[in-house]
Amino acid sequence: MLDQPYMTDLIEANSMGHEPHKIHIYSASWGPTDDGKTVDGPRNATMRAIVQGVNEGRNGLGNIYVWASGDGGEEDDCNCDGYAASMWTISINSAINDGQNAHYDESCSSTLASTFSNGAKDPNTGVATTDLYGKCTTTHSGTSAAAPEAAGVFALALEANPSLSWRDMQHLTVLTSKRNSLFDAKNRFHWTMNGVGLEFNHLFGFGVLDAGAMVALAKKWRTVPPRYHCEAGAITQIHRIPSSGSLYLPIKTNACKGTDTEVRYLEHVQAVITANASRRGDLELFLTSPMGTRSMILSKRANDDDRRDGFTKWPFMTTHTWGEYPQGTWMLEATFNSQESRTGWIKEFSLVLHGTKDPPYQTLSPASPHSKLAIYLCSWGG
Repeated sequence: MLDQPYMTDLIEANSMGHEPHKIHIYSASWGPTDDGKTVDGPRNATMRAIVQGVNEGRNGLGNIYVWASGDGGEEDDCNCDGYAASMWTISINSAINDGQNAHYDESCSSTLASTFSNGAKDPNTGVATTDLYGKCTTTHSGTSAAAPEAAGVFALALEANPSLSWRDMQHLTVLTSKRNSLFDAKNRFHWTMNGVGLEFNHLFGFGVLDAGAMVALAKKWRTVPPRYHCEAGAITQIHRIPSSGSLYLPIKTNACKGTDTEVRYLEHVQAVITANASRRGDLELFLTSPMGTRSMILSKRANDDDRRDGFTKWPFMTTHTWGEYPQGTWMLEATFNSQESRTGWIKEFSLVLHGTKDPPYQTLSPASPHSKLAIYLCSWGG
């Protein structure tokens, strides 16, 4: 696909929808330019191909789309990459073998997990693979190496249990990824526990993949209940963001209770936002759940000096509230991270909840009382 003189929506769509019943896992280590100022994502045909893949691919179980979270470094935010931030994809970041993040790692609330992709001191401790010239290399690194490494782990899980759906794979990733010794070298992002006891990090998602644990749980896995899409509320009048301080916009929701699309156990949450600012890169956005989990859904981007386009119905996504109970008040906070005086507006904010009405793990028994599954079931009184 990348070996073309140019890229079009149709070329991308044909790649994402190529032989969806024969190809189980698509590994993608590409996306919008990692320059810290681009906001871009899949066009209509590509989005349709991916949605069709998760709904119909693999004879209805859904294709697994694994996406590199991007190599834009701390100046970029992968929630501005509509491929990596899509709920249809599993976004993978990377870590160095001593546990710290790599200098090229982007951070965002849509990253689900990480893998190790290169060494701290020895340049020859990258991912070993074939190169372009028929030889081997041990210097492949970046999230471009992390994503295919994750795809290999998911392939092992599918080998152990071929009936896993695309959503089962995401649940398995959340439940078996490990915090291990992962840490933010600059001490910006700390490990935090969400409302149901699952630890997450803004850089690493729910941790580094554990292939052994994933395969073991995959063998006894039972497919999760149906997923629903709840449009939980919207604010459509214009609100000004103060040049100092914050704008707070609450949405109180019953999470579609009493309807066919009720959500009681969260998976992905989207804040679909239309906003503009005198300098887009200084805008920061936070979303806090009714259970108190605060996700940074947009961070400062020093290179983004846009003052014209802003964000138009952009779906900022968080995985950090995974498993939580969504009823109550959700709070959007908008603020400028700048020493200069900035002006801006939130023109529209709608909240979309994705998840299940029925408990997702009621047929599973934890292998250990200290496992994430045990902690999660305990938080729900299970």
